[in-house]
Amino acid sequence: MISLHGPQGPIEHAGAGEGAALPREAVWIDLLDPTEEEARRVEEATGLRVPTREALSEVESSSRLRRLKTGGLSLSSPMITFDRSNFVLKPIGFVLTKDHLVTIRFHELRAYETVKTRIAERDGDCANAVEIFLLIVEELVDGLADTLEEMSADLSSLSTRIFDFDPVDRSKSSKVGRLSPKRRDLALRRLLRSIGWQGKALGKVRASLLGLGRIVPFVKDSGAEQLDAEESPRFDTLSRDIVSLDEFETRQTETLQFLLDAALGLINIEQNNAFRILTVVSVVGIPPTLVASMYGMNFKHMPELEWIYGYPYGLSLIALSALIPIVVSRIKGWV
Repeated sequence: MISLHGPQGPIEHAGAGEGAALPREAVWIDLLDPTEEEARRVEEATGLRVPTREALSEVESSSRLRRLKTGGLSLSSPMITFDRSNFVLKPIGFVLTKDHLVTIRFHELRAYETVKTRIAERDGDCANAVEIFLLIVEELVDGLADTLEEMSADLSSLSTRIFDFDPVDRSKSSKVGRLSPKRRDLALRRLLRSIGWQGKALGKVRASLLGLGRIVPFVKDSGAEQLDAEESPRFDTLSRDIVSLDEFETRQTETLQFLLDAALGLINIEQNNAFRILTVVSVVGIPPTLVASMYGMNFKHMPELEWIYGYPYGLSLIALSALIPIVVSRIKGWV
């Protein structure tokens, strides 16, 4: 889909028929999941080559940041989808010249719609391609900042869930401690899945920040002589914002690693509890087995075998030999 925008707002006949030529007065040409025909129309109208999805997905810096022979810049970066139910990285691209900005993307991004609204409402500087480019990148950075803030709140909630998890707390106030072992196991699995989901999302945010962090100084350095007095400081501000968000994301990653270690520690405690119970059970069973084995020996002279109280005596001795390890284990706090 093609949408065209000038300094005054959207150009209404941008949705003309397939074979219609695009108006040359358009400053910003936004391509959303473009077809080959739409890319061809843009190339004919601007004289610029529209990169394919495969070209935008390349990871080497020389492919993502290029100076064109025509004097423009070809830029690309992975960008998170901002859909909290399913964070996905998809490429976005910019072809920036003095007269035109062509954006290529393959998923809906709120930043682009916000910029379109701001252009229509004359909210912000949007007189040329560079100013529109700055507006888009600023909105993308704001979106990443909002995502990191939401993820920070999620990590705080996750931290509470982990450190309130006490499998041996049997008090009335403890919901987790009164869960069955099967339910506690399910709760721990959910904690690990939540940590894994947060880790994947943070990785995608970091990739998005890394891409924008390379684009901003590259554009500033490549077109420094063409930037006016107001545009250059905005590039510097963007660079500082991206660096601060990157540092914030690093702290989030460290927090997530700490929570992962804590969750794995809980799992180890649960496993140790299971092994401890099995060990106590095995110890409790040894003395009765020894007593039963002793009286099961086929010696001819065993006075207890002919004693009238021999049978209840043997059962009592077996029970007592099992009870003593249990009492000792309870006193020691092993069970």
